[in-house]
Amino acid sequence: MLVAGAGPVGLTAALALARRGVPATVLEAGPALAAESRASTFHPPSLEMLDALGVLEELMARGLISRTFQYRERRGGIIAELDLSVLSGDTPYPFRVQCEQSKLTPILRAHLEAAGGEVRFGAQVRQVLPRADGVEVVTSAGERADADWLIGADGAGSAVRHGLGVGFEGITYPERFLVASTRTDLEALLPGIAAVNYVFDPDEWLVLLRTPDHWRVLFPTPEGTADDHELARLPERLRGVADTDWDVAHASLYRVHQRVAERFRSGRVLLAGDAAHVNNPLGGMGMNSGIHDAVLLAGALADVLDGGPETALDAVVRARRDTALSFVQSMTHANWERLRAADPAAYHDELRALAADPAESRRYLLRTSMIASLRDVA
Repeated sequence: MLVAGAGPVGLTAALALARRGVPATVLEAGPALAAESRASTFHPPSLEMLDALGVLEELMARGLISRTFQYRERRGGIIAELDLSVLSGDTPYPFRVQCEQSKLTPILRAHLEAAGGEVRFGAQVRQVLPRADGVEVVTSAGERADADWLIGADGAGSAVRHGLGVGFEGITYPERFLVASTRTDLEALLPGIAAVNYVFDPDEWLVLLRTPDHWRVLFPTPEGTADDHELARLPERLRGVADTDWDVAHASLYRVHQRVAERFRSGRVLLAGDAAHVNNPLGGMGMNSGIHDAVLLAGALADVLDGGPETALDAVVRARRDTALSFVQSMTHANWERLRAADPAAYHDELRALAADPAESRRYLLRTSMIASLRDVA
């Protein structure tokens, strides 16, 4: 079994296979596991899956538990605070864990190798050569590898997806996203702030997230300007959040897309995570939905290898694509539209009402926590 990509999705898929007795080799383009922070929120269903794989305890030891999150006005304080404890009857983990994905991948790698799997670095998949009974890949090192199946989890620019000629339709947002990681203590500057905060403002909405090492501040940034210019004016924008001298550890600008592959299976090749679907980061659903892809596709594939019907695998593939389209894409895009609304007063009233009603909070949080994307809930 081959997996392309040693990010959280590829390594989760490989470990899920290994736990079923299917040894997997992961082919990674880079010289080592990526050290960038990237995604940092783990939702309850992901925690359940990582627990089943035997890695959750180590992740939680490195992360922060966030039991609440807030919607705030840029200049008016808290609109509503949502408490995930209302989900205690729905999940053993009624909270988020804030932890950079770069802290999870070494854990996954160690467990994978202990289970007989392997990670090969400097081995980017360059060609995919499908066969009726399997697949052959050619790596950047010129090596050829054969396998019965391949899972492509090699990111938004997936060479596996490109090699199969699979379309990747969708949109690119007009603005770029600027993310700054700071050592400045936002809890001291904004008393009562939660670990996760969505801040409404028609002129400049933002997101404030706590991780074990930093606070992150995400700003929308207009298109058509030079990256250097936007990075140079970052201190000014940060002072607009709190008037102090900010200690910035690092900052980056990136474009954001909403796209879904036209199919998640081509013969003996499956697509998962960003190789299959990408979305904006508002709501923290990208990495989480990729982890869900990895676990569910790996489980269905292991069933096939145990003699089960491929129709069951196809059903899981269809369900994951439907979830990407109807749940993840729609919710993350709605989050973007609400944060930037010119007159969001009606939505603010709605948030206040649901925060005051435990039954309505539960219904809402079943969706934002992604529980509703995976199972029917009353």
